This record gives sequence, C-alpha cells and structure tokens, in this order.
Amino acid sequence: MRKLALFAGAFALGIFLAQYLPGTAWQIPAAAGCFAAALLALALPSPSRRRGLIALCALSMAFGWNWLYIRQVQAPLEALAGTEQVVTMTLCDYAVPTDYGAKVTVRLAGYPLGRAVYYGDETLLDLRPGQTVTDLAALSSAARIRDDDITTFTSKGVFLLAYNRGEPEVGEGSMDSPRWWPVRAGEALRRQISALWGQGDTGAFLTAILTGDKSGLSEAASSDLSEAGLYHILAVSGLHCGFLLALGELLVGRHRRRLLAAVTLPALVFYALLTGASPSVVRACVMLSLLVAAPLFRREGDGITSLCAALMGILLVNPFAAASISLQLSFAAMAGILAVTGRLYRLLLGGKRRGRVFRFTAASFSASLGALMFTVPLSAGYFGYLVLVSPLSNLLCLWAASLVFIMGLTAAVLAFVCPAAAAILALAPRVLVWYILSVARFLAGLPYHALYLANPYLKYWLGYVYVLFGAAWAMRSGPKRRYAAAAALAAVSLAAAVKLGEASYHVNDLEALVLDVGQGQSVLLASEGMYALADCGSSNSWYSAGGIAGDYLASMGCRKLDYLLLTHYDADHVNGLEELLSRVAVDTLYLPDTEDDSGTRTWAEALAAEHGTAVRYVTAAQTLPLGAAELTVYPPVGTGEDDNERGLSLRADCGDFALLLTGDMSAAAEQRLAEAYDLSGTDVLVAGHHGSKYSTSAELLEAAQPEVAVISVGSNSYGHPSTEALRRLTAAGAAICRTDLQGTVRISWNRGDDHGL
Repeated sequence: MRKLALFAGAFALGIFLAQYLPGTAWQIPAAAGCFAAALLALALPSPSRRRGLIALCALSMAFGWNWLYIRQVQAPLEALAGTEQVVTMTLCDYAVPTDYGAKVTVRLAGYPLGRAVYYGDETLLDLRPGQTVTDLAALSSAARIRDDDITTFTSKGVFLLAYNRGEPEVGEGSMDSPRWWPVRAGEALRRQISALWGQGDTGAFLTAILTGDKSGLSEAASSDLSEAGLYHILAVSGLHCGFLLALGELLVGRHRRRLLAAVTLPALVFYALLTGASPSVVRACVMLSLLVAAPLFRREGDGITSLCAALMGILLVNPFAAASISLQLSFAAMAGILAVTGRLYRLLLGGKRRGRVFRFTAASFSASLGALMFTVPLSAGYFGYLVLVSPLSNLLCLWAASLVFIMGLTAAVLAFVCPAAAAILALAPRVLVWYILSVARFLAGLPYHALYLANPYLKYWLGYVYVLFGAAWAMRSGPKRRYAAAAALAAVSLAAAVKLGEASYHVNDLEALVLDVGQGQSVLLASEGMYALADCGSSNSWYSAGGIAGDYLASMGCRKLDYLLLTHYDADHVNGLEELLSRVAVDTLYLPDTEDDSGTRTWAEALAAEHGTAVRYVTAAQTLPLGAAELTVYPPVGTGEDDNERGLSLRADCGDFALLLTGDMSAAAEQRLAEAYDLSGTDVLVAGHHGSKYSTSAELLEAAQPEVAVISVGSNSYGHPSTEALRRLTAAGAAICRTDLQGTVRISWNRGDDHGL
C-alpha cells in the first residue's frame, strides 16, 4: 500500500505547488517535463526506478489536473464576473440569515461543477435544497474581493458571488430528489437539537459537535474554547467518525468484517454529506473506510497510505482545497499523530507496566503533542497565537466531548420517535457541555494560557524550539534525558521570550498602536502600566477587532484595560466589543450620550453590565490620567442625525508629543472641534473616517499641523482612502502611514526626546 502513499503524496505535493506558485502558464510545461523525466526514470536501477516513476507520474498528473480544473471549472464562472444577467440557480443547502437578508450556496444552470453564493432577501429562508431561483444578479469573483485575494470561498469550490438585483422567481427544481436527503437530515437534526437543548450555548455546542455548524455559539463561548485550545472538538473530524465506527462495532461485532463494512461505510458517507463534507470529515471518512475495507482485501491498514489517499481524493474533487485552513490543520494534526504519538507513548511508559490512570494520561498527552507537532506553525501563521494549555485542556475535556457526541446524537435521533425519553437522556449532555465550557472559561482566564505573535520574539522562539527538538531527535544518547533537556531549555527560553516581549512595549513613556483591523478602527495606548483602547471594530469579516486588540494587550502583559472609549456606534468601530470584554477586564467604558436607533448603545451597555464594567457618558471635555501621559476626551460637537457627526474625539499628550483621533467626523464637525478646542502641536493624526474625502479637512490640518497621519483602512467599496484626503495630507506636509499597506502602525515616544517622530 505504500506505492499508493507515494503516488498520492506526490500528487498532493504537485497540487500544493500549483496552487501556491504564481501563474498557471508554467503548469502544462511542468507536467510534460515530469512525464519526460518519468520516462528517463525507467533507466534507473530498481527500486529507485519504481519510486521515481511513481512520483514523477503523480506530479505530472497533478500539474495537468490543476490546469485543467482552472480552465474547465473556474475560468467559465470567472468569465461571468463583473456582469449583471438573469441566471437560474439551484439551492445546494438551506439559506442562512445575513444583516441584509439571507445567503445560500447555489449551482448555476449550465455550470454543473463550480458553485456560487447567492445573496438575496429573507424569502430564501423559506426555500429547501434542490429548489431553483431565477433572478437578475450582479456577479463578482469569489477569488478576489475588492483589493484582497480570498481563499475562503474558492477552497470550498465557490467561484462566484451573486447579488440579487431583480424580482426572483422560485421553482420546485429537484427538491424531492434523494440527492438532498443528507442535507435535509442535517436540518432535521439541528431542529431536534434546538428543541432538546434550546438556543443558548448548550444547544449551539451540541449543534456544532454533531453537525459542524458553529454559527450559534456566543462570542464568549467561542473565544473561551479557542483560547483554551478546545475549539477543534467542534470541527467534525476523525473523533466523531471514530464514534460512529465504534457504534457500528458495538451493533454488529468487531470480527464480522463484511457486515461491519456494509453497515459503517454507508453511514460514514451519509454523515460526511450531512455535515457538509468539510475536509476534516472527508479525511476521517476516507481513512476509516480504508481501515475497515483493508482486511476484506487481505491488506493491513496503513495510516500514512490512508492519509495520503484521503488528501489526494479531496484535491481531485477541488484542487483549490489545498488553500483551506481546515484541510491543512486537519491533515497536519493527523500526520503528527501518526509520526509522534505512538513513539512518545512508548517513551512515557518506559517499557513498564502502568496503571490505567497513568496510561490514559500518557495516551492523551501523547496524542495532544502529536497533533500539535505540525499544527503549531500553521496556527501561529494563520491565527497568530500558541495555546500553551492545549495538552491540559484535551486531557480534561476530550473524554467529556466523546460522551457529549455519543449521548447527544442518541438523544437527538431518539427524539424523532420518543421525545419524552430523549428529553431525559438530554440531561447528561447538558451537564457535560456545562463542564466543558466551564473548564474552557477557567483555562482561558489563566495568565499565559496562550501566547501571541504580537510578541515580536515569539516567532524566533518557535523556530528555536523546532531546531532544539530536532537536535534532540538526532542525538544517540538516552531518549528521556535528551528530550527532558530540550524541554527544559524550551521552557526557560519561552519565559525569557515572554518577558522580553512584554518589556519591549514598556521601554518608552507612551506606546500608540493603530491596529490593523481592516476597514475599521482600534487604537491602543499604553503608558507606565496603564492602558486605553479607542474603538474596537471592523467591517471586514475576516478581521476580529476584539481578538486583535486582546492579542496585543496580552502580549503587553495587560491584566486590565483602564479605559475603553467608543467614538460612536457604527459597527466598524464597536463590533469587536463582545470578544474583547470576554477576554480582557475593562475598568471603565466611555460612550457618547447620543441616541442610537440601531440598538448598539443598549447592546454595549448590557455587555458592560454583564462583565462588571462601569459606563461613563462624555458630555463635557474631561482629562484622564494614563501613566506618563494624559488623555483628553472631547464630547460630540457635531449636529444633525448622522451618527458620525455626534461622536467622541480623543487626544493623548505625553510631554511635547500629542496624538489626535477624530473618529468618523465630517469636515463640518472637524471645524467645530478645531474652533472649540486647542488642537495645536499635534504630532500624529489618526485620519478621520478611514481616509474619506469628507473628513481630514484642510481646516483641521491647519489647526493640528500633524507630522504623521495614520489611516486605519482595509478592503472597502467606498474608495477609502480617497485621493482628495491623501492630497490634503500631502499638502499639509504629513507623512502618511496606512494599515492596509503596512499592517499595525506602532508609534513610541519618550518625554526626553528632543526630535520628531
């Protein structure tokens, strides 16, 4: 079976190269070159000839397949981007609500392979998979949204976004076809879960662990699970499919192999389709199916072969899945488990007879470290953090997650035939979910439970640790001694990296960080152990403003945020508030005392009350101490109904240095601010309204005369930053920094400095 592993592994490598290397013109010549090299490999001595032939043929196939897929599947759909036309779409799933209506994944008539996401009104929520919608739609590429290259859609085989522009007509389509039974079963299962456990975090947790739908979890629960290293238990994967296999063995017996295969293989396929066929569940289903089927063909099950075959199968269906974070994490975790877990477990046992508790602990610890071996660099690269308590959280909670899945699935299925018995059985999963969420909340509250790459030294430490353990593995002395020494050095160097990272933010009298939160704003100020955050929001869904601010605060060693100020109630300035408050204690929240029709003010007040944060309304200018600096908060000066006009503004002074932030004020409000207060001597201006042409007026620039202007901006459809604002800043002599180009902008200042920025 290792021949299959070699072929599948080389094919996967070729697809990854084709996806990540720029351009496509080279792929056909590369495929031809690999095939020619395969012919030359026939002259090599055996067995090198056989291995070379297999690998080169697989690479040739991968390059050719990726080119063909782009040409035949993606390109025809991409050709429709930028047009408006009447299209007929078949719903592939149930629609979900959005802020402006609903969205659903569809297939366009005439394009059977690629898919699109259709954004329509609330009537979509009443439709079923298989029904058709005919509508005039504005079509755009799903691979590039405005200025950003996005893989969230293409990695799932979605290549177009369709926006409702007409009056949609609904048809029956194929909604009664057996093709949609798994999707309908998944929806029925979600309804039973909601009926048994409600709409809160308990029901959302059961929905996530049974169906993979995590959208119902609160920000607080999601943050706690992520910070504790437990979020992976909600991704339907080998853990869940293993439970199904165990259930099948219980029903038919482990040794009745043909019957076991006949029962479990269809069940695994149906469950994969029911949960949306994510890469992690497809990987698990393929691996377990090969494990069950191998004895029928008088073969031994081989983990590496199964893993490579699963990866090849997924990439054959959609080569763009290579860029899926879910796929990369799932396969990296399993590769680490196969490579490390068994050896580490035997090392911990030391060849001695151990008790059950020791064996259980050793097995859990070994599996956790194995899964982390290759996923840690990916998590650090994609999410910017390392969870140190992950082995402990897995030890405390994986057993409970197993029981939640088994008992939860049993109760949900039983509810279809005997609701009363299901309600009784549902009590146990409710208690277990409470236990898991409580453990997650406790671990997420521990100091240094996780570390963040906002610490500039952490990435170097991570590379050092891999070199350290690589050297320990290469040495020939006693394994326990060398790995213990490597672990001790890693721990000592980690402590040093953490302290150096914290200290780097406290060398100067004032640190100001305009955080890169995409199209939004969040400005962090720190001085002598005091911290303030002005705004916390983003309109780009791929940025978590609360999470980003929380990462930086944790890297600074902040245990409590002294001041949180919201300039106004627009979502791109406040929607990260819930996650921020779930991660960081906040002493006082400052708000403008203005009316808000959207309900955001009431929401912010309720969150503050829930987390014990005092609320103060700014109706007159007030000064707040911030270590060696001081903050001056100005009340709203604008008039009219526009929320932007009635927001707070903020100035931070430290010696001769001053930073000014005006929120989303228009030119008229900026002029009133300049008339009401002395803004002279401003060194840094956080440009108003993300560089809108209606803000950062000539009057404000004349009054403030900033040396540097920082524009907090991301992918947007408003044209921010505008040419007009950029020209005004240039004419005023201000150097311009942009978070969309430079990332987080950090400004440091000491009171003894006698020079500019």
